[in-house]
Amino acid sequence: MADIATFCSTIHGSGIKIRNDYLLNKNTTTRAHPVLSIPYSRQRLLCYSYRGYSNKKTHTRQLKSKPKHPCLGNLLKCRAVHDDAAAEKQSKEDISRATLLWRAIKLPIYSVALVPLTVGSAAAYLQTGLYSATRYLTLLASSVLIITWLNLSNDVYDFDTGADKNKEESVVNIVGSRTGTLIVACLFLVLGFVGLTWVSVEAGSMHSILLLASAVICGYIYQCPPFRLSYQGLGEPLCFSAFGPFATTAFYLLQSGASELSIDGTVISASLLVGFTTSLILFCSHFHQIKEDKAVGKISPLVRLGTEAGSKVVKMAMVTLYSLLFVLGLGQTLPFSSVILCALTLPMGNLVVSYVEKNHKDKTKIFMAKYYCVRLHALFGAALAAGMVAARMFARKQLPEAIIL
Repeated sequence: MADIATFCSTIHGSGIKIRNDYLLNKNTTTRAHPVLSIPYSRQRLLCYSYRGYSNKKTHTRQLKSKPKHPCLGNLLKCRAVHDDAAAEKQSKEDISRATLLWRAIKLPIYSVALVPLTVGSAAAYLQTGLYSATRYLTLLASSVLIITWLNLSNDVYDFDTGADKNKEESVVNIVGSRTGTLIVACLFLVLGFVGLTWVSVEAGSMHSILLLASAVICGYIYQCPPFRLSYQGLGEPLCFSAFGPFATTAFYLLQSGASELSIDGTVISASLLVGFTTSLILFCSHFHQIKEDKAVGKISPLVRLGTEAGSKVVKMAMVTLYSLLFVLGLGQTLPFSSVILCALTLPMGNLVVSYVEKNHKDKTKIFMAKYYCVRLHALFGAALAAGMVAARMFARKQLPEAIIL
């Protein structure tokens, strides 16, 4: 063992010093060093692993014996290899349970329930001056229940296909019960739809319940068998329709008090913008799971395009979003105040584009791209709604005609 200790530090016999940092900073480095004869059984003890905390790589030292040199003895080849698979596994182990629970809850994603309702209500206030706080809160609670059903059932059916096999933040993997998760999801769906139906009946708007039912159906065929249209790459169009024209328009009708289907260009324009930013969240959520999706036959747009082309799509989508905003403003379809306030979110849009362009190949970092899109979605929706409220208040220069509590 004395020979082994001598070799691991400094080989005094030859005056050669092996520097660990040199070997560890190379992907594959090979050096041959003459040492005294060491039995093969003892040479194996010289192999060890090292994990560099600075770059979170796992390195393995391997020694191979060469034929005995007449003067120098055995030549041992030292090979340092970094192990990316082991590093990725170690990285997953470093994720705390609290972080996994936070990711499973997906609290920021619930902005997709808040934004269509807020924008639809603001559009109703712009047109009629009416606003019902009770109705707003009831619709918000019901929408949150529907989104919870979407998230839970999506985890269940992705678990069935194997798409979430290695997804540690999957609710099914955390809870350990596929059936229990599905039962809770269905309960949330029933409660949420009862709330939406109750408000629609109270408002006397059957068109609203039809629009909301269409939005829920889009969510069902997106992920649930036998349809699973998300596996065919149709998730983004379904998401756009559900949260944009269907949900936003329905909420507008419920807050406006109109029993008949009477919508104008402002409502349609606002719903298109809401659907656009919502779909962008879904698109960016696929960047970090291309390998898993491809393995189970889930052909998302990013599986077809790849991450580099996908980053260009994100850039084009952002240009389209703000171009559409200004076109609608010039056409006076949207209030000028909404255009100005939404334009102030442009730095957030630039941040999304730059982040995706820089990190689209990094599976760990690109995970955050969807959350940057959530921030953009929430800010853009809030600006759009605030602009419509401001347009009404400055136009009339008086309090709202009616606030129903």
